[in-house]
Amino acid sequence: MELINEIVDLIAAFLIFLGSIIAVISAVGIVKFQDVFLRSHASTKSSTLSVLLTLVGVLIYFTNEQSFFSVRLLLSIVFINLTSPVGMHLVARAAYRTGAYMYRKDDVPRQSTILLSSKEYNTKEELETRAKMREKHRQKLYYESQLERKKDKEVKQDD
Repeated sequence: MELINEIVDLIAAFLIFLGSIIAVISAVGIVKFQDVFLRSHASTKSSTLSVLLTLVGVLIYFTNEQSFFSVRLLLSIVFINLTSPVGMHLVARAAYRTGAYMYRKDDVPRQSTILLSSKEYNTKEELETRAKMREKHRQKLYYESQLERKKDKEVKQDD
């Protein structure tokens, strides 16, 4: 029985360690990525996984060591995994609608650095031009969809 307890403790420690490693990877992604959309992806996907692994490891440890099953811990796992992606989706959607800078592969930085986020090499005019182009494209798509809806309504009324 002692061997089984040690194996379960080792599994819990491994999950906590894996969760902390993924949290470090998430932090590096937040620093390294260039725009709000990539950063939100790094902060949501990997940090949610790291919190999940860490809390599952803690849940296993306390269940094994103290024979104590924490409902609060289980609820925190559920709520973090539900609310974190939804919240970051709303942040990314707000950034997109306000015309935030969006990184593209053809955007070549003018200098080579490790931390591209610490130095933005795009001028304000370039960012504004790109945001205006995105907004024109979005309005064009919206206008075309509105015309199609009007045509569909007219066809239905004629029938």
